[in-house]
Parts: sequence; structure tokens; C-alpha cells
Amino acid sequence: METGKQEILKELADAVVACDPVRSRKAAEAALAASMDPVEAINEGLVVGMGVIGDNYAEKRMYLPQVLVAAHSMYEGLDVLLPAIPKGNLSDSKAAITAVVQGDVHDIGKNIVKTMLTAGGLIVNDLGKDVPVKTIIDEAEKAQVICLSTLMTPTMESMENAVRGIRESRGEGGYIITIGGPPTNDNFAREIGADHRDENAQNCVKYVKTRVKEAEI
Repeated sequence: METGKQEILKELADAVVACDPVRSRKAAEAALAASMDPVEAINEGLVVGMGVIGDNYAEKRMYLPQVLVAAHSMYEGLDVLLPAIPKGNLSDSKAAITAVVQGDVHDIGKNIVKTMLTAGGLIVNDLGKDVPVKTIIDEAEKAQVICLSTLMTPTMESMENAVRGIRESRGEGGYIITIGGPPTNDNFAREIGADHRDENAQNCVKYVKTRVKEAEI
């Protein structure tokens, strides 16, 4: 790899770690100006930086406000690089949806998962917060990865209804459902038919990427 390419990839990663959106956009523009493969710039630059952020957050060396600024920095770079990817190169990308279930408006954890999934190369449709069960079921038809969250005990019923509705609509196989949030636990995940449950966004995304890599979905 040429020194120039190495320097640009490092700058892309460092810009995310430094939580500097202007620097990230400039590095992305430099990557295109140098005729770099935009997919490589994303995976070997921005994703590497977001991986550092995720590890720091998981190990409590970084707090949520910093993670969100880092995510914004990554998206500044993605805004430049994603349009430069030939459409054929995205045809094999997995589709994901993220949503906070109906009745809950707490979306910080969901936003972190969305950011890390995007950084990992998935095409993410973020449904937002307080999402009706029917909307989740309908949108899940188009996705291989479904990530649902709630921070409130009363809205666990909405999560259960959404997961059961997806299973009834789609059957088994070809997709995975992950859930998250403090009131959930592994037993609840098993009872409602979810494939995985995690409190930690970083671990959730690692699980998803492992399943994708193993071609299980």
C-alpha cells in the first residue's frame, strides 16, 4: 500500500476518534481525490476509527456525548464516500432496521447501534423512536437484521408484540432479531423469539457482524 493511501486511511480513522467532522469530510474528499476505493476508505478508515470509539465506550473510557459526536464525524465522511460506491458494490450489503418500540422515546442506544451497523457496511433503515408495532413488522419484511430497543419496562409488551409479529409474518430463517435495553434479559429474549439480547451496543453489533460473516442470514 502506498504511503499516501496509508496516511489518508489513518487520517480518516483519526478524524473519527478525534470527534472532528470537518476533518473527517476533508479526509474523505482526499481519499476520492487520490482515486482510492471508497469501500476501502470506509472499511479501513472510518470503520477502524469507529471501532476504537466503540471499544472505548464499552470499556467506559468514553461517554455517550463523545460517542455521538464521533458518530457525526463518521457520517460526515460517509456522506462523501457512499455516493462514490458503484451501485453493484452495494448489491450484496445486508439491510437492517433499527427502532425504539412504541411507547418509548429514549433512542441513544439505538442511535449507537445504527451508527456501528452503518460503519460495518450494512444499509440501515432507522425507523426512529416510539415506532408502532405494525410499522416494525412491515419494515422487517425488507431486512435481514432487525434491532429493537427499549429502556422502559412498560414498553416491553410492544417489543414482544413486534418480535412475535415478525416471526408470524416471516417464519424462521433468513434474518435475525436482536433486542436491547436495561429491562430486557436473556430469558425474555428467548420467550419472545428474539435471536440475541445485549445491553451493550458494541457487543450487539459484533454479534450481527459475526452472523453476517458466517453467512447465516
